[in-house]
Amino acid sequence: MKISRQSKIIELISRYDIETQEELAEYLMKDGYNVTQATVSRDIRELKLTKIALDGARQKYVVLQSSDNNMTDKYTRVLKEAFISMEMAQNIIVLKTVSGMAMAVAVAIDDLNINGVVGCIAGDDTIMCVVRTNDDAIPVMEKIKKLIT
Repeated sequence: MKISRQSKIIELISRYDIETQEELAEYLMKDGYNVTQATVSRDIRELKLTKIALDGARQKYVVLQSSDNNMTDKYTRVLKEAFISMEMAQNIIVLKTVSGMAMAVAVAIDDLNINGVVGCIAGDDTIMCVVRTNDDAIPVMEKIKKLIT
């Protein structure tokens, strides 16, 4: 449940400009996660979320960009938990995930900085991962396979 909830948090802060823990808790509750402010606070700490300024008057939560192995471990765990399959179509890798987890996995793939990955677009359970060239697709798939095993 914790990994699913934390994946949802990453998805929510990527999708919305969330300013407070209370607002984040409301979004989580709307998505079926029964959370307390203390749980949200703990998740924010564990995910190493930080706030950035939007327009001088407002702020929003973002994932702290870091080369920290701890974040790599968290992203790898999200990938392992949600991954179902992947298939290559030239320089595009299509990944299937557990329903509702594609956004979190896409963020994980983007932030893992896998060589050759240009970026990801996510739906509910499908990710389109664009790879720089056709030749880069197989090594990227092998790297993802290595991360999930």
